[in-house]
Amino acid sequence: MEWDWWTAEFGDAHAGAVGVLVDGGEPGPVYFDVGSGPNMPSTTHWSAYDGRRHRGPRAEALRAVCACGWRGAAEYLLDWAAIGDRPLYEADVDLTGPLADWNAHLSLVRDKAAPLPEPLAALLVTVAEQLSATAEDAPMAALRAVGVLERIAAGVGREAAGALADDGVSAETVAAGLGTTRSKALVLLLTAQDR
Repeated sequence: MEWDWWTAEFGDAHAGAVGVLVDGGEPGPVYFDVGSGPNMPSTTHWSAYDGRRHRGPRAEALRAVCACGWRGAAEYLLDWAAIGDRPLYEADVDLTGPLADWNAHLSLVRDKAAPLPEPLAALLVTVAEQLSATAEDAPMAALRAVGVLERIAAGVGREAAGALADDGVSAETVAAGLGTTRSKALVLLLTAQDR
């Protein structure tokens, strides 16, 4: 499924996009006829649902969606009288409503997530800024630093997940604490048990 993601600090587990509603439900992907062949490209990008492409459906409303399965309750009707015959990607469609709804969803996810100690949060901001600056001035050094950080993070992550697994913390609790999916939390816990 192709998404035009809004990314978040929780990675792909809570990436958001603009969803489409047709007849009160979410339609399947729009396919592009590129001739014969085994692969037929498709998309679920909101702008493809203008009824123009190969008899694809015409979106009635938009709403926020999240990779975790959450769907925004608010529906933002499309004014086809104002849009006219233009493709949706050329129309001046206001996406601030879906984006605001997704940000509100992320606020709830953040509220349930384990808080980072302030010194660690500040250190992570500093490391990110330093890595970005180094990537501009010395990209090879930045890649080396990222590799070191990945190894440190993997080792500490296994230790922390192992401690949670040893304490019998559920995958649901870990998922909420990390702002991720239950399946990803379960993988972390199971991997830690193999240490």
